[in-house]
Amino acid sequence: MPLNVVMMGTGTFAIPAFQALIASGHQVLGLYTQPDRTGRGHHRHSHPMKELAIEHGIPVFQPEKINTPESLEALHNLEADVLLVAAYGQILSQKLLDIPRQGAFNLHASLLPKYRGAAPILYAIRNGETKTGVTLFRIERALDSGPVAAMVETPIGPKETTGELQDRLAALAAPLAMQVLKQIEQGTLQETTQNHAEATFAPTLDKQEGAIDWTQSTFQIGCHVRAMQPWPSPFAFLHQSEQEPLRLLILDVENLATEDLDSLNAGQELLNSAPGTVIFANTKRVIIRTGDGVLELKQVQPQGKRGMQIGEFLCGRKINAGDYFGQSPDQSV
Repeated sequence: MPLNVVMMGTGTFAIPAFQALIASGHQVLGLYTQPDRTGRGHHRHSHPMKELAIEHGIPVFQPEKINTPESLEALHNLEADVLLVAAYGQILSQKLLDIPRQGAFNLHASLLPKYRGAAPILYAIRNGETKTGVTLFRIERALDSGPVAAMVETPIGPKETTGELQDRLAALAAPLAMQVLKQIEQGTLQETTQNHAEATFAPTLDKQEGAIDWTQSTFQIGCHVRAMQPWPSPFAFLHQSEQEPLRLLILDVENLATEDLDSLNAGQELLNSAPGTVIFANTKRVIIRTGDGVLELKQVQPQGKRGMQIGEFLCGRKINAGDYFGQSPDQSV
């Protein structure tokens, strides 16, 4: 018999699973999603989850606080068999988790118990992982600790950003959720307890953590640049003599092979300079010292402008060997 399901989700990661749920034979009783938010200029942000629900005649609930008595009563009255949760954005109380007959299940973008928390994709890329995946688990009060109902694994591309990988994982999450709902419907679901001793965590970052630490290795900086896109954005300040520091988003970098470095004829003094120093620059290329080698800037975005290839940027602003990239505008050249 088809299940009565309530979806809880807000972010784009939840959209494919919600679309699959709507297309399934299950009864979608309602969507719980975060309240509409007003951005700059008093314009309301688009809310694709809400729009999708309205398009299909699915009731939408947007409580500021999901665990109030009023919200719990409204959810109880829906008489759900299952809650399917993905990137909802609020902590669920035990009273709430006890409401659905068959339990509440969450889609999480990591291979649990690795990277429990709000930013698993970002941490996986920043830490240089070569694989990740999606886990569907039964929600318990402790953070992302419940027994695993299903899991799917995928490699992380060498150039893949957090935003790009999130889109791929969201697509993988949809069939995974439908697989588990079918098993619940058939009474065949088997769950596996997580090994809590192997748990790692991925807490929310603040905006300043996008700053590039040039003392890190070339590999670590490359991972950082990919991990911080689209948020909080990887950035650095370009310091040049007699000019105000320029904040740049660093959108793409490339490890430079030793034989390529030899061909640049950079002076030994520059090769031995502090991390963040430009050791070579012309009208098309910029090479920067790192903690263990060098890397080449490939794509940047000046503040308030669009992203551009480094050659295009250099048409408007020259960079010279000896210029310096730093973490803050008050660092001296």
